[in-house]
Amino acid sequence: MVETTVDRRAASGLGAAAAGMLLIAATYGMARFGVGLFAPRIGAQRPELTDVLGWAGAAQFTSYSLAAVLAARLVDRRPRTGLLLAGATAITGCLGVAIAPTPALFVLAVFIGGMGGGFASPALVPVIDAVVAPRAGAAAQSVVNSGTAVGVIGAGVVASAAASVGAAWLFMALVCAAATAAAWWPVRAWGDLPAARPAATPPVRGPWRLLAVPAVAAVVAGAGSALIWTFGPLLITASGAVPAERVGRLWIALGLGGVLGVLTGALVRRAGTRGGWCWCAGALAVAGGGVGVSVAAGSAGAAYAGMALFGAGYMGLSGVLILWARQAWPGSAGAGTSVLFIALATGQALGSVGFGLARDLLDPAVLAALAAGLCTAGGLAALTGRR
Repeated sequence: MVETTVDRRAASGLGAAAAGMLLIAATYGMARFGVGLFAPRIGAQRPELTDVLGWAGAAQFTSYSLAAVLAARLVDRRPRTGLLLAGATAITGCLGVAIAPTPALFVLAVFIGGMGGGFASPALVPVIDAVVAPRAGAAAQSVVNSGTAVGVIGAGVVASAAASVGAAWLFMALVCAAATAAAWWPVRAWGDLPAARPAATPPVRGPWRLLAVPAVAAVVAGAGSALIWTFGPLLITASGAVPAERVGRLWIALGLGGVLGVLTGALVRRAGTRGGWCWCAGALAVAGGGVGVSVAAGSAGAAYAGMALFGAGYMGLSGVLILWARQAWPGSAGAGTSVLFIALATGQALGSVGFGLARDLLDPAVLAALAAGLCTAGGLAALTGRR
């Protein structure tokens, strides 16, 4: 029996990690963050939706948090159910965005689509821990988390190639369906995951205080990151730094930078969890400054560099949260990841609304400076209580 379990872990680990990366790519890079990418085109093709883009950004961050709350109570026991919920909500959201005729239905579709990532990340943490050897667990989690970058690149390519917003989101719905099937397939026949607890054993939660510092830091840094996720391409194209028809290239640059997220495990091993967080938050702050320079000076180079650095910093930041949760609550890594990702999304929801309201009051360069300041503060918050 032990031999069978070991063999199954060795055989399924690589495939499950690759499939998990694809699911993260679809639910995050497309269904969730695709709204910010398509903001310029949505404004051009559906001008009646322009005024609700900030609220749509807040909606997807809020629904992400709601899904993560539900996932925290579910995925450590039933991760396969979490995978299916991730796919179902992402597919439904993409289809809704493709056909939404009114602002209210558009925001509702974005709300539903945002739930996909909230189910996907917490569900994949116990799946990967179960099928990957412990010594490779941190690296595998980083690979899965880098799927956001892959999805962002894919969304950028779709944005550049698709003739309309509707066609692009219909295609992304198909990608979400395929990725869900790929992630579910390696664990479809298992009653319990190899490394899972017996069904009668309740989840083991660590002390909440162990998550307090990363949660606060995630809220603050998340608020700063919301500017680029929700309004970055819109601000850059409106300034003339990058033509609107080339907006997909901005997202491709972000995704290419985000591929560096696979190195998060190595960064944490060398710098520690708090140190790794500070490095990643610092990268976000510098990226915000780069976007500010791009908007103020009309520099395409600064725009692409800022987006690439933002991708690297953000993928690393979210990867650190996964590893921090695994360290703090080793018996309930999925639930711990949910808590910290909820904190990150809460900050992003607040930032989306705040920056949306401030767009008409403040110069875009000032908004970028505020975002950079929040990311810096979020990085420093991780040092609170350090001994």
